[in-house]
Amino acid sequence: MLVHTVNAAASAAEVRPLNDYYRQRRTVFSIDLPGYGFSDRSDRAYTPRLMTDALHALVKQIHQRCGIQPIDALAASLSCEFLARAAMESPAAFARLALVSPTGFNGKSPRRKAVGETLYLPRLHQFLTGPGWGGSIFRGLTHPRVIHYFLRRTWGSDHIDEALWAYNVISTRQPGAEYAPLCFLSAAMFSADIHHVYEALKLPVWMSHGVRGDFTDYRGKTIVDSKPNWSFTVFQTGALPYFEVPAAFNAALDVFLAQPRNP
Repeated sequence: MLVHTVNAAASAAEVRPLNDYYRQRRTVFSIDLPGYGFSDRSDRAYTPRLMTDALHALVKQIHQRCGIQPIDALAASLSCEFLARAAMESPAAFARLALVSPTGFNGKSPRRKAVGETLYLPRLHQFLTGPGWGGSIFRGLTHPRVIHYFLRRTWGSDHIDEALWAYNVISTRQPGAEYAPLCFLSAAMFSADIHHVYEALKLPVWMSHGVRGDFTDYRGKTIVDSKPNWSFTVFQTGALPYFEVPAAFNAALDVFLAQPRNP
Protein backbone atom coordinates (compact mmCIF):
# COMPACT_ATOMS: atom_id res chain seq x y z
CA MET A 1 0.00 0.00 0.00
CA LEU A 2 1.52 3.30 -1.13
CA VAL A 3 0.45 6.69 0.25
CA HIS A 4 1.49 9.97 -1.35
CA THR A 5 2.50 13.17 0.44
CA VAL A 6 0.20 16.07 1.31
CA ASN A 7 0.72 19.50 -0.23
CA ALA A 8 -1.00 21.88 -2.63
CA ALA A 9 -0.60 19.54 -5.60
CA ALA A 10 -0.39 16.03 -4.16
CA SER A 11 -1.61 12.80 -5.74
CA ALA A 12 -0.69 9.16 -6.19
CA ALA A 13 1.65 10.31 -8.98
CA GLU A 14 4.13 11.07 -6.19
CA VAL A 15 4.63 7.35 -5.60
CA ARG A 16 4.71 6.39 -9.29
CA PRO A 17 8.32 5.07 -9.26
CA LEU A 18 7.49 2.71 -6.40
CA ASN A 19 4.22 1.65 -7.99
CA ASP A 20 6.00 0.86 -11.25
CA TYR A 21 8.74 -1.12 -9.52
CA TYR A 22 6.63 -3.16 -7.12
CA ARG A 23 3.74 -3.91 -9.48
CA GLN A 24 6.11 -6.38 -11.16
CA ARG A 25 6.63 -8.20 -7.85
CA ARG A 26 3.60 -7.63 -5.65
CA THR A 27 -0.02 -6.57 -5.66
CA VAL A 28 0.17 -2.79 -5.22
CA PHE A 29 -2.48 -0.29 -4.16
CA SER A 30 -1.65 3.42 -4.54
CA ILE A 31 -4.28 5.65 -2.99
CA ASP A 32 -5.38 9.16 -3.89
CA LEU A 33 -6.16 10.58 -0.45
CA PRO A 34 -9.43 12.51 0.05
CA GLY A 35 -9.22 15.89 -1.65
CA TYR A 36 -6.51 14.83 -4.08
CA GLY A 37 -6.16 13.12 -7.45
CA PHE A 38 -9.23 11.13 -8.44
CA SER A 39 -10.72 11.11 -4.92
CA ASP A 40 -13.66 13.23 -3.81
CA ARG A 41 -12.63 16.89 -3.62
CA SER A 42 -15.68 18.30 -1.90
CA ASP A 43 -15.67 21.28 0.47
CA ARG A 44 -15.30 19.67 3.90
CA ALA A 45 -12.91 19.48 6.82
CA TYR A 46 -9.75 17.62 5.82
CA THR A 47 -8.33 16.25 9.05
CA PRO A 48 -6.05 13.46 10.28
CA ARG A 49 -9.18 11.51 11.17
CA LEU A 50 -10.53 11.73 7.63
CA MET A 51 -7.21 10.71 6.10
CA THR A 52 -6.64 7.86 8.56
CA ASP A 53 -10.15 6.55 7.99
CA ALA A 54 -9.45 6.57 4.24
CA LEU A 55 -6.49 4.28 4.88
CA HIS A 56 -8.63 1.99 7.04
CA ALA A 57 -11.16 1.85 4.19
CA LEU A 58 -8.42 0.96 1.71
CA VAL A 59 -7.16 -1.81 4.00
CA LYS A 60 -10.69 -3.22 4.07
CA GLN A 61 -10.82 -3.19 0.26
CA ILE A 62 -7.42 -4.87 0.04
CA HIS A 63 -8.54 -7.59 2.43
CA GLN A 64 -11.69 -8.14 0.40
CA ARG A 65 -9.72 -8.52 -2.82
CA CYS A 66 -6.58 -10.27 -1.58
CA GLY A 67 -7.60 -12.02 1.60
CA ILE A 68 -7.07 -11.02 5.20
CA GLN A 69 -3.36 -10.80 5.86
CA PRO A 70 -1.04 -8.09 7.22
CA ILE A 71 -0.14 -5.43 4.68
CA ASP A 72 3.20 -3.78 3.98
CA ALA A 73 2.67 -0.03 3.64
CA LEU A 74 4.73 3.02 2.71
CA ALA A 75 3.89 6.69 3.12
CA ALA A 76 5.74 9.93 2.50
CA SER A 77 5.94 13.20 4.41
CA LEU A 78 2.77 14.19 6.32
CA SER A 79 0.96 11.03 5.24
CA CYS A 80 3.36 9.11 7.49
CA GLU A 81 1.35 10.50 10.38
CA PHE A 82 -1.88 9.08 8.93
CA LEU A 83 -0.32 5.70 8.22
CA ALA A 84 1.26 5.48 11.67
CA ARG A 85 -2.09 6.26 13.28
CA ALA A 86 -3.84 3.65 11.16
CA ALA A 87 -1.26 1.06 12.21
CA MET A 88 -1.59 2.03 15.86
CA GLU A 89 -5.37 1.70 15.69
CA SER A 90 -5.35 -1.56 13.69
CA PRO A 91 -2.01 -3.24 14.44
CA ALA A 92 -3.07 -6.62 13.06
CA ALA A 93 -3.78 -5.08 9.65
CA PHE A 94 -0.17 -4.10 8.96
CA ALA A 95 3.03 -6.11 8.66
CA ARG A 96 5.65 -3.36 8.21
CA LEU A 97 5.70 0.41 7.74
CA ALA A 98 8.12 2.38 5.58
CA LEU A 99 8.09 6.09 6.39
CA VAL A 100 9.79 8.39 3.88
CA SER A 101 10.72 11.86 5.17
CA PRO A 102 8.06 11.70 7.89
CA THR A 103 6.80 14.84 9.59
CA GLY A 104 6.88 15.29 13.35
CA PHE A 105 10.61 14.76 13.89
CA ASN A 106 12.06 18.26 13.52
CA GLY A 107 12.74 18.59 17.23
CA LYS A 108 11.14 22.03 17.54
CA SER A 109 8.63 21.10 20.22
CA PRO A 110 7.02 17.96 21.66
CA ARG A 111 3.78 16.91 20.01
CA ARG A 112 2.17 15.10 22.91
CA LYS A 113 -1.26 16.69 23.19
CA ALA A 114 -4.45 14.77 23.90
CA VAL A 115 -5.48 12.06 21.46
CA GLY A 116 -6.96 13.55 18.30
CA GLU A 117 -5.77 17.12 18.80
CA THR A 118 -4.31 18.90 15.78
CA LEU A 119 -2.24 22.00 15.07
CA TYR A 120 -5.19 23.59 13.23
CA LEU A 121 -5.16 27.40 12.93
CA PRO A 122 -8.82 28.32 12.38
CA ARG A 123 -8.22 32.03 11.80
CA LEU A 124 -5.65 31.27 9.14
CA HIS A 125 -8.06 28.87 7.49
CA GLN A 126 -10.78 31.49 7.59
CA PHE A 127 -8.44 33.94 5.90
CA LEU A 128 -7.28 31.45 3.28
CA THR A 129 -10.85 30.57 2.35
CA GLY A 130 -12.19 34.12 2.50
CA PRO A 131 -14.78 35.14 -0.09
CA GLY A 132 -13.24 36.64 -3.18
CA TRP A 133 -9.65 35.69 -2.49
CA GLY A 134 -9.54 32.07 -1.31
CA GLY A 135 -9.53 30.75 -4.85
CA SER A 136 -7.03 33.39 -5.91
CA ILE A 137 -4.60 32.34 -3.17
CA PHE A 138 -4.77 28.73 -4.29
CA ARG A 139 -4.35 29.64 -7.94
CA GLY A 140 -1.29 31.67 -7.03
CA LEU A 141 0.19 28.78 -5.06
CA THR A 142 -0.41 26.37 -7.93
CA HIS A 143 0.80 28.47 -10.83
CA PRO A 144 3.05 26.18 -12.91
CA ARG A 145 6.15 28.19 -12.01
CA VAL A 146 5.27 28.06 -8.30
CA ILE A 147 4.69 24.30 -8.41
CA HIS A 148 8.07 23.94 -10.09
CA TYR A 149 9.65 26.10 -7.38
CA PHE A 150 8.26 23.98 -4.54
CA LEU A 151 9.34 20.77 -6.24
CA ARG A 152 12.86 22.17 -6.46
CA ARG A 153 12.71 22.85 -2.73
CA THR A 154 11.51 19.30 -2.13
CA TRP A 155 14.32 17.89 -4.25
CA GLY A 156 16.88 20.40 -3.00
CA SER A 157 17.94 20.56 -6.62
CA ASP A 158 16.92 21.94 -10.00
CA HIS A 159 16.76 18.38 -11.34
CA ILE A 160 13.18 17.49 -10.44
CA ASP A 161 10.89 14.93 -12.04
CA GLU A 162 9.33 16.92 -14.88
CA ALA A 163 6.58 14.35 -15.48
CA LEU A 164 5.44 14.78 -11.87
CA TRP A 165 5.46 18.56 -12.31
CA ALA A 166 3.28 18.31 -15.43
CA TYR A 167 0.82 16.00 -13.68
CA ASN A 168 0.67 18.30 -10.66
CA VAL A 169 -0.22 21.25 -12.88
CA ILE A 170 -3.12 19.31 -14.40
CA SER A 171 -4.28 17.96 -11.03
CA THR A 172 -4.50 21.41 -9.44
CA ARG A 173 -6.79 22.61 -12.24
CA GLN A 174 -9.58 20.17 -11.35
CA PRO A 175 -12.83 21.25 -9.62
CA GLY A 176 -12.49 21.38 -5.84
CA ALA A 177 -8.70 21.13 -5.97
CA GLU A 178 -8.29 23.94 -3.44
CA TYR A 179 -10.21 22.54 -0.46
CA ALA A 180 -7.75 19.98 0.93
CA PRO A 181 -4.64 22.12 0.28
CA LEU A 182 -6.12 25.09 2.14
CA CYS A 183 -6.81 22.83 5.12
CA PHE A 184 -3.22 21.63 4.85
CA LEU A 185 -1.90 25.19 4.83
CA SER A 186 -3.88 25.98 7.99
CA ALA A 187 -2.23 22.98 9.71
CA ALA A 188 -5.56 21.14 10.03
CA MET A 189 -3.96 17.86 8.97
CA PHE A 190 -1.02 17.94 11.39
CA SER A 191 -1.51 15.87 14.53
CA ALA A 192 -0.59 17.42 17.87
CA ASP A 193 -0.32 13.96 19.46
CA ILE A 194 1.86 12.32 16.82
CA HIS A 195 4.79 11.57 19.16
CA HIS A 196 2.51 9.32 21.19
CA VAL A 197 1.48 7.61 17.96
CA TYR A 198 5.02 6.99 16.69
CA GLU A 199 6.15 5.69 20.07
CA ALA A 200 3.21 3.30 20.28
CA LEU A 201 4.10 1.41 17.10
CA LYS A 202 5.20 -2.17 17.76
CA LEU A 203 5.63 -3.49 14.21
CA PRO A 204 8.83 -3.04 12.16
CA VAL A 205 9.26 0.56 10.99
CA TRP A 206 11.84 1.76 8.46
CA MET A 207 12.38 5.51 8.34
CA SER A 208 14.32 7.10 5.49
CA HIS A 209 15.03 10.66 4.46
CA GLY A 210 17.40 12.82 2.43
CA VAL A 211 19.89 15.59 3.16
CA ARG A 212 18.87 18.29 0.68
CA GLY A 213 15.99 20.70 0.40
CA ASP A 214 13.40 21.79 2.93
CA PHE A 215 12.94 18.47 4.71
CA THR A 216 16.21 17.66 6.42
CA ASP A 217 15.65 18.39 10.13
CA TYR A 218 15.11 15.10 11.96
CA ARG A 219 16.61 15.94 15.33
CA GLY A 220 13.38 14.78 16.95
CA LYS A 221 13.83 11.18 15.87
CA THR A 222 15.62 10.60 19.16
CA ILE A 223 12.20 9.64 20.54
CA VAL A 224 12.38 6.40 18.53
CA ASP A 225 16.15 6.00 18.00
CA SER A 226 16.52 3.35 20.66
CA LYS A 227 13.42 1.33 19.79
CA PRO A 228 14.39 -2.09 18.40
CA ASN A 229 11.56 -2.11 15.85
CA TRP A 230 12.76 1.11 14.19
CA SER A 231 15.54 1.27 11.59
CA PHE A 232 16.90 4.23 9.64
CA THR A 233 18.53 5.05 6.31
CA VAL A 234 19.77 8.43 5.10
CA PHE A 235 20.07 8.98 1.36
CA GLN A 236 22.15 11.72 -0.27
CA THR A 237 19.05 13.10 -1.95
CA GLY A 238 16.08 15.34 -1.44
CA ALA A 239 12.88 14.37 0.37
CA LEU A 240 11.73 11.72 -2.14
CA PRO A 241 14.79 9.51 -2.61
CA TYR A 242 12.96 6.87 -4.64
CA PHE A 243 12.80 9.37 -7.52
CA GLU A 244 16.52 10.18 -7.42
CA VAL A 245 18.19 6.90 -6.47
CA PRO A 246 15.55 4.28 -7.24
CA ALA A 247 17.94 1.33 -7.33
CA ALA A 248 19.46 2.11 -3.93
CA PHE A 249 16.12 2.97 -2.37
CA ASN A 250 14.35 -0.11 -3.71
CA ALA A 251 17.21 -2.35 -2.60
CA ALA A 252 17.04 -0.96 0.94
CA LEU A 253 13.26 -1.26 1.01
CA ASP A 254 13.44 -4.84 -0.30
CA VAL A 255 15.79 -5.77 2.54
CA PHE A 256 13.38 -4.25 5.06
CA LEU A 257 10.35 -5.99 3.56
CA ALA A 258 12.16 -9.33 3.73
CA GLN A 259 12.56 -9.07 7.50
CA PRO A 260 10.28 -11.02 9.85
CA ARG A 261 7.19 -9.18 10.96
CA ASN A 262 8.12 -9.39 14.63
CA PRO A 263 11.21 -7.17 15.22
